[in-house]
Amino acid sequence: MTTREPGDTSCPCGSGNTLNECCGRYHAGLPAPSAEQLMRSRYSAYVLSEIDYLRATTLPVQQTSLDIQSMKDWSTSSVWLGLEVEETQLLGGKPEHALVSFTARWHDQTGEHAQHERSAFVQNNGRWYFIDPIVSLKAGRNDPCPCGSGQKFKKCCAPYL
Repeated sequence: MTTREPGDTSCPCGSGNTLNECCGRYHAGLPAPSAEQLMRSRYSAYVLSEIDYLRATTLPVQQTSLDIQSMKDWSTSSVWLGLEVEETQLLGGKPEHALVSFTARWHDQTGEHAQHERSAFVQNNGRWYFIDPIVSLKAGRNDPCPCGSGQKFKKCCAPYL
């Protein structure tokens, strides 16, 4: 299922730009310049079934634990109805962290749904990554943070999970 008509060049994230001017650049390999743009491009990836992109933009230590088949099934069995970004908070720090609050809407065989989420992101080596709260990070409070920052987990990404 899809919400896109043949020849539709608009970006699914709702920016008003074409896919090539917006999220398509990031799907093709250009790093998203902000946590909000990464989140928008991840929504677009669900709409377009760009599952490899979803994996690549999740925190690297979490990538092998993702349920790729479930992501693909959700992507392809849903009619995506829209995205609304409510707030982006840059939290600073080394590495930089951000929170993005949004609502994604879709329709599937059980009806119409809206998911409100406040997602955490971390920037590492010039790239933003989604910190998936469903995939556990195997790190103790005093262990090095799995994001690769070199800081203790408790002082880096732990507060965002």
